[in-house]
Amino acid sequence: MSNLNVVCLDLEGVLVPEIWIAFAQASGIPELKRTTRDEPDYDKLMKWRLEILKQHGLGLKEIQETIAKIDPMPGAKEFLDKLRAKTQVLILSDTFTQFATPLMQKLGWPTIFCNTLEVAENGDIVGYKMRCEKSKLSTVQALQSVGFETISAGDSYNDLGMILNSKAGFLFRSTEKIKQDYPDLPAYEEYDDLLAAIEKAL
Repeated sequence: MSNLNVVCLDLEGVLVPEIWIAFAQASGIPELKRTTRDEPDYDKLMKWRLEILKQHGLGLKEIQETIAKIDPMPGAKEFLDKLRAKTQVLILSDTFTQFATPLMQKLGWPTIFCNTLEVAENGDIVGYKMRCEKSKLSTVQALQSVGFETISAGDSYNDLGMILNSKAGFLFRSTEKIKQDYPDLPAYEEYDDLLAAIEKAL
């Protein structure tokens, strides 16, 4: 087992429920259920979401009220604790600091790299700042450039870059379409199975 491994995990759909889906249900706006599982172009997806929020007069406060009620998926914290006892773990997410912080608290404060929202004084979300382009893939490549080996797991289109460019990569609770498109990627549904696969790759 090398101490030069870093396990990179997606957040939503892997450790916590999809924030936008929870908000779509809470706000009664079904269009907001669309996620990176459906739309590979994240920029297009976010612009569309912000337009819908604007139309409905909704801002950060309303979304944070929903997030406060979201709990990690059953077993996620235990999985993360076991994994962090064995190796370095980094959560790579296209979500935003303003969304992720309450969830990080419930997961025991793991390290997360994500993006940030631009919020007006009245609480309207007016834009967003991506950390860098193709942030998950770029981060994995940056870790590799300073001597780390990466093992990655995620569920969506925007996770494929880091999964395919890591020493070992896994799909977790992904869609049938992604599993069919990438039949060579091991796909798991349970935390114990994913943990065993990661441990084997360490």
